Amino acid sequence: MTCKERVHAAMRGQAVDRTPLTPIFMAWAAHFIGRTYRDYYLDHRAMCAAQMAVVNRFHLDQVSTISDPWRETDAFGMELDYPEQGVGIPRRHVLAGPGDVVKLKAYDPMTAKRTRDRIDAVAVYAQTMAQTHSILGWVEGPLAEYADLRGLENACMDLMDEPELFHRAAEVIVACAIEFARAQIVRGADVIGIGDAAVSVIGPELYHRHVLPWEQKLVAAIHKLGGMVKLHICGNIAAVLPDMARTGADALDVDWMVPMAEARRLAGPQVCLCGNADPAAVLLRGTPAENRAAALACVRDAGGPFILQPGCEIPPGTPLENIEAFCAAASG
Repeated sequence: MTCKERVHAAMRGQAVDRTPLTPIFMAWAAHFIGRTYRDYYLDHRAMCAAQMAVVNRFHLDQVSTISDPWRETDAFGMELDYPEQGVGIPRRHVLAGPGDVVKLKAYDPMTAKRTRDRIDAVAVYAQTMAQTHSILGWVEGPLAEYADLRGLENACMDLMDEPELFHRAAEVIVACAIEFARAQIVRGADVIGIGDAAVSVIGPELYHRHVLPWEQKLVAAIHKLGGMVKLHICGNIAAVLPDMARTGADALDVDWMVPMAEARRLAGPQVCLCGNADPAAVLLRGTPAENRAAALACVRDAGGPFILQPGCEIPPGTPLENIEAFCAAASG
């Protein structure tokens, strides 16, 4: 099987010749080629060079455009400062007050600088790797983007007190995410990741009532465009996993806080799970033997369609030998 065939087969619940391998590399990959994290997320050329380096070094099955949470936020007009080794820092939230929600306007992903940069990254990957490797595009999920624009605390309060504010903004956010996904699929992305990390702090009732329908709309639109979908929600997602499985996403990322066997029970037997060793306790601070054991335990406990990766991003400073041991476990 090619790497792309392996990823697609796992996401469809079909047999694979070995466990697909898709660790989340960002800052670590940048440092691996001598670049800063800021280089990585602001310049697609640095991202592509870093991704291709780690894909080749660790025999990964997918090349990624995951970088930081601010691409769409920047396109919506928010000004940010970008430190050399950290994520962007907002100067002021676009939706600073409730009245700002009605002013939220759609952007063109082809002309907004930071969304276009990700689209250009997909095009570079497609020129060299589309025949062999899966290409992962990325969009922010409805609640994550609303929290980026409004501030997390205000976004959570809105869901409880004035949910119509979220829904009004979500109409624009999801429409833009669909167009952003479309542009990436047209240029060669076969899988689109949806990052909706803010969901992990709101609880299952608010998720089911307010966020799930928008995620379902986004997933259905990406499928209609010809892409597969991977849903990523960081943190302890045990309470929302059953509804995550109802989004229609082809794969669900599971962070380390949820035991993989429990995740399988909650998500059901058919959906492809991705995960989920602890990036800090195991990848960063463990031994090579502990990393291999953790990876093999993930494969064993998944009990169904599965893609191997840590629960979230591989931290900067993670020893090379730990990553090698973790990745080697994909072959048994």
